[in-house]
Amino acid sequence: MTLSRRDLGFGLAAIAGLAALPATAQTALSAEDRATLATAQTYLQNLTSAQGSFVETSGPQRREGRFWLQRPGRMRFEYTSPAGLLVVSDGDNVKRYDPRLNVFRQVPLGMTPLSTFLARNVRLDQGVRIDRVTRMQSGAFAITARDERRPNEGSVILAFAGSPLRLQEWTITDAQGGRTRTQLTSLTPASNLASSLFRLTDPTLRPRRN
Repeated sequence: MTLSRRDLGFGLAAIAGLAALPATAQTALSAEDRATLATAQTYLQNLTSAQGSFVETSGPQRREGRFWLQRPGRMRFEYTSPAGLLVVSDGDNVKRYDPRLNVFRQVPLGMTPLSTFLARNVRLDQGVRIDRVTRMQSGAFAITARDERRPNEGSVILAFAGSPLRLQEWTITDAQGGRTRTQLTSLTPASNLASSLFRLTDPTLRPRRN
């Protein structure tokens, strides 16, 4: 069973503090835009292993949980509300299991917005179309991007702030206009993460009896 981007529940809506700023999609990035992209790219490239907590909203739905990250390719979202919901990227596929419905789904990592973020070499200047770079006087900024090969399949907004710089949240808009916002309420470096965190076998498959 395949898994749509909206099913994954990664990221939502316009970023609260940034959405009010006037900005227009840019066909040619300014020198300041390119400098901002370089800052974000360097930060993401250096974010190799981390853990934290998140709050995810999509319309009236609100979810919470913990996450673990190990680039390249691996990430785990473990929901505490609703309890038991899991989303795991093992480097090849992104898998989702909902124990309430006993439903398991997966999609190739390359077909999700996470592929750019979890790549071995994060590049915001190759294979990615930058629609907008938005900056605030505080130093916070947001980047709106989409897959250059599939521009009609949705977009992602990455929001950064703080000193030192930190990824604050992301918002994903799917091809149907549905939005999911993921706010990282904590994000800290991590080391020696267990490989089992990034494995998820289909719990709905029962062993056959001989």
